[in-house]
Amino acid sequence: MSQFRIPDIHCDACIRSLTGAVRDLDAKATLQADLTTKLVRVETTAGDAAVADALRDAGFTVEPA
Repeated sequence: MSQFRIPDIHCDACIRSLTGAVRDLDAKATLQADLTTKLVRVETTAGDAAVADALRDAGFTVEPA
């Protein structure tokens, strides 16, 4: 499982965008996000670096958690 802090997520639309970005890497990936703590957990077969790059490409700031 990969875990990141995404300081600029604010709503369900952000979560949908993040989920779509991750599923473009791995169609079976799951994403859980906590809007309060800004923590995102991704269950995927893709590596952490690939996931972080996909989240950045979707327009989000990605920090290690």
